[in-house]
Amino acid sequence: MKTPLVPKCLRLAGLFLFALPGVSLAGADTSLVEEGKFILYKFENPIGQETYRITRSGDVTSASVNFKFTDRGGAVPLTTLFRYAPDGAPLSFAIRGRTSRSTRIDDSVAVRADSILVRDRDRWTAFPRPASFFTIAGYAPVAMQMLMVRYWAAHGSPNELPAFPGSPVRIEPRGYDTVETAGEHVALGRFTVEGLIWGRETIWLDGQLKLAAVVSTDAEFDHFEAAAEAYGSSLGKFVGRAGTDEMAALADFSRSVPGIHEGAFVLLGGTLVSGTGAPPVTDAAVLIENGRIIAAGPRSGVTIPPSTRVVSTAGKTILPGLWDMHAHVEQVEWGPIYLAAGVTTVRDCGNEFEFITAVRDAIARGRGLGPRILCAGIVDGSGPVALGLNRVDTPEQAREWVNRYHDAGFPQMKIYSSVKPEELKAVTAEAHRLGMTVTGHVPNGMNAYQAVEAGQDQINHLSYVLEVMHPPFPQAATKPERMQMLANIDLHSPEAVRAIEFLKEHHVVVDPTVALTEFSTASTAKPLESFEPGAAKIAPELAAQLTDVGPPSPLTAIEEGILRKELEVIGALHSAGVTIVAGTDQTVPGHSLHREIELYHEAGFTAMEAIQAATIVPARVMGLDRELGTVEPGKRADLIIVNGDPLKNLRELRNVEWVITNGSLYSTPELWKSVGFRP
Repeated sequence: MKTPLVPKCLRLAGLFLFALPGVSLAGADTSLVEEGKFILYKFENPIGQETYRITRSGDVTSASVNFKFTDRGGAVPLTTLFRYAPDGAPLSFAIRGRTSRSTRIDDSVAVRADSILVRDRDRWTAFPRPASFFTIAGYAPVAMQMLMVRYWAAHGSPNELPAFPGSPVRIEPRGYDTVETAGEHVALGRFTVEGLIWGRETIWLDGQLKLAAVVSTDAEFDHFEAAAEAYGSSLGKFVGRAGTDEMAALADFSRSVPGIHEGAFVLLGGTLVSGTGAPPVTDAAVLIENGRIIAAGPRSGVTIPPSTRVVSTAGKTILPGLWDMHAHVEQVEWGPIYLAAGVTTVRDCGNEFEFITAVRDAIARGRGLGPRILCAGIVDGSGPVALGLNRVDTPEQAREWVNRYHDAGFPQMKIYSSVKPEELKAVTAEAHRLGMTVTGHVPNGMNAYQAVEAGQDQINHLSYVLEVMHPPFPQAATKPERMQMLANIDLHSPEAVRAIEFLKEHHVVVDPTVALTEFSTASTAKPLESFEPGAAKIAPELAAQLTDVGPPSPLTAIEEGILRKELEVIGALHSAGVTIVAGTDQTVPGHSLHREIELYHEAGFTAMEAIQAATIVPARVMGLDRELGTVEPGKRADLIIVNGDPLKNLRELRNVEWVITNGSLYSTPELWKSVGFRP
């Protein structure tokens, strides 16, 4: 049940919206109405600020906002000018700049008596004017979100608010949270907002509808937060509360998804691909009770108790649930997406501590909807491209963070790019002492040999492997020249042969994220949909970010060459016995794991080997192969039912109709639709 936010505050919102006590708005002179500042954060690390200033001249109020942060060395500036009438009705809106290091925005809105004109770069489009609406474009700047909620509250709090130039927005009051500021405890109203980004944001406002904090994601899918200066010390609480509350909303939804959510049931009549490498079993039966596989094999060999519910799988294939070994669950919406794609376990390769523990625990306790989450605790050193706030600039800090993650149940550590050699050794030594493993980037200034010799067990991204397969680059080489050298690597060269032998000898596990490399080759000449069919099914809020590509550039041919080389390298590593596990680093939510698996097949894996790279192999790597990874009696019932035969046509692995996790069977079309995707 919804908890209303301070009813009196909502009733008075229309009065507060455009006039503050003690500020005169009379006359034609420009008068100050309100001004403020927010600190901007990425992964809870302060990276910039936003300032806003609201003035009034006659009957027109103007909000001018300047937003800027620096992310891993890249500047992300944004300016906005919003003009509105005394009743709050928008008159005009203009936004220009960047919403991430890689995405630009240049939009404006002009409101007419009976129409709304929207400009996207150099193209204008006219829309009918609704009775009530707002003008806003995405998560930033956050002052616009504050003004939007005020407008929504003053205009009847509609279930859906049309928004230009974007999609309709849904705002839901979710209750209250109390935080301490300036020695006082302040009650803040909590809302979720949908429609500005893909999925939900959580925002908090005080009794005057002044924004206190926002927990969101930016245009790179990365964690983004903003907070008024007075509330910065409570940021961790805001982040954890957002994760818990958003998961609760998904848990409410999960009960309505068609399927079986309790008791015993049997999958009957399909072809069983156990994932062990054994031949497929036709006309199979898989009996499941209390989240465990009781029996699995030919129908004739499985005793089915009377009154057991039957799920017909005739004409379909039963397989183990898939793993994504390079996930970043930075929004709760990834939970339904992963399940819809057949992913029942993910390794989260670096996240905000409060958020990911809240989400992980909610799923484990049946209070959320998503795959099992195994966490790799991220750490970084200080530097111009540092990420987050989990710094390990001394061996003591390294040990402190490893112990904190270990005590929170993280089985692994994740190294980011600015960790220094001595601190890397301290992280790996402490992690190994505690029974944890270490994955991650190869830090700047080091190569893959040095990282592994310092104790790193696994490597994220194949690019770090390519770099040691080539002789040292000339110091004066430009970035395009270095890229071309990587595309031209000779796998029979002494450097390449040595690299493969080294990785095998040290039992290094690699998650290549080659689907991410392929994604970078998209252009108007090679649309994303041409190689990733899932791109045609994504939520509208994502389409603008993922499918808006430019024409081929001088680097396009080189990037294509690197993609071909990565496939060649993956095939060589696999043939040599180096362990490869499937991981995506996000890209096209849900679908990219299937593309990663398909690319392994193109690299020389058999269909079964490619599937195993996303089932039993990662289960072994994470030490969970006795519980997960195959369809065998006694194991957890993490299964998928696919329409088709992936062993004959690997692309049919995409056709997941049912997914089973945590004792429940879910219909995947409803999961896709729950987060705005088409099944």
